[in-house]
Amino acid sequence: MAERGGSIHDRLARVPEREWKKGAGLDALLKEAREPFVLRGLVADWPLVAAGWESARAARRYLLDHARDRPFSVSIGPPGHDGRLFYDADMAMNFRSGTGKLADIFAGIDSAEDQGEARTVYLGSIDIPSHFDGLDTANPIDLGAREPYKSIWIGTRTRIAAHNDFPDNLACCAMGRRRFTLFPPDQFANLYLGPIDNTPAGRTVSLVDFDAPDLAAHPRFAEAMAQARTVELDPGDAVFIPSMWWHHVEGLEPFNILVNYWWRDTPAWLGQPQVALNHAILAIRDLPPEEKALWRDLFDHYVFENDAALTDHIPDHARGILAPLTAESAGRLRAFLLRTLSR
Repeated sequence: MAERGGSIHDRLARVPEREWKKGAGLDALLKEAREPFVLRGLVADWPLVAAGWESARAARRYLLDHARDRPFSVSIGPPGHDGRLFYDADMAMNFRSGTGKLADIFAGIDSAEDQGEARTVYLGSIDIPSHFDGLDTANPIDLGAREPYKSIWIGTRTRIAAHNDFPDNLACCAMGRRRFTLFPPDQFANLYLGPIDNTPAGRTVSLVDFDAPDLAAHPRFAEAMAQARTVELDPGDAVFIPSMWWHHVEGLEPFNILVNYWWRDTPAWLGQPQVALNHAILAIRDLPPEEKALWRDLFDHYVFENDAALTDHIPDHARGILAPLTAESAGRLRAFLLRTLSR
């Protein structure tokens, strides 16, 4: 039982819109946010947005004016590719990846437009400061004291499978239209996730085709849809996606540009939870059931509960990594892990 043509979006709840004002208003909204929301016109005054309203080629010229002379990573679909950057029937990628100068990549897009061809070309998560000179300062946003990772996503019509990210995310549509379909973090079991170590772009993705969900093969996806929220962004609009929310992203126009900002409120020297999950798969998952049960209790004791009773009986100066971590103690723990993993 498959549903086609993006019709599922007509039945989904909408991501709520929030009022905003320049300056501290955005900072306050982000501080209190626990769920997604939309900010219409947040970056409508960007020069990049203005160039996009002129034409796709004007937007590409604007980006080239700021581009550094270095390779850009790009994903390219074969002839007849439908824009879904995903797996093929053998669970290999259905696109090829490479690098090239931005001018050459854009020249290929220009040529396809001239010939009326629909090609899939996608530059995903390009670090802005390292690949562009002054693009971020010419198109600013006030995120208060946050020091975000700034990236840009450039491409033709694309569909990016539902995935999540550890940081909070503010995604700004600079050109074209972007459709986001969002799911709460607890919906992971209903999204039918694929492999962890073989992914299109580094994050585990849903194997459900949102253009034609097969509810016979993926029956729990119906529950995910009941919890989903959707929004279409026009140029200048933005959506806030909290940490760990699943999001399926579509570039709906022949040419689309998205700029996003990732940040965490926790210190940068803390470890990445995904790394801990991978290590747990290596060290614990395949143990006998009774041993796994013991380790589950230990994880609860040391990690998830972590209450005062854990260390009350240990002198303050002797608690080591059981005390709240600092940059120094985290560094020592990381060095210890590297030594043990290299044996």
